[in-house]
Amino acid sequence: MADQNLFQELKDALTEFEKLLKDNTATIKTAVDKIAPLFPQIKDLIKKLIDLMGKLEAAIDKLDVKNIPGLDKVSDFTTQLKGVLTSAKGLLPSEAGAIDEVLAVADVVSGLPSLDTVKADIKKLLESITTLLKAIQPA
Repeated sequence: MADQNLFQELKDALTEFEKLLKDNTATIKTAVDKIAPLFPQIKDLIKKLIDLMGKLEAAIDKLDVKNIPGLDKVSDFTTQLKGVLTSAKGLLPSEAGAIDEVLAVADVVSGLPSLDTVKADIKKLLESITTLLKAIQPA
């Protein structure tokens, strides 16, 4: 079974986070309002989360992979490369950091061909989460 790609993983994580917020908005809002006087940093936390959702949406917007010739072959290349690097990690433990950096890039590139299928869903989730985060923001 092929590894789930990065963009599907992002969509899944956002879906779970959105569900948590939707199902518990009132409860979370009440708790945040009571926490804010004790720990004012909660305001910054929520503000930073809202900013992060905006940055993530902007980054997803910039990714337009429809017209990249050979993208499927690059994806195949990076997918196989991940197997090689994962195996090499055991033989080169001193290079684990460098290998992890390359693996992170390979994860992104190998998921690009499927980006267009989940891009709209990710954007919709980010917009919904931003709205929900604004709803729980303390005054």
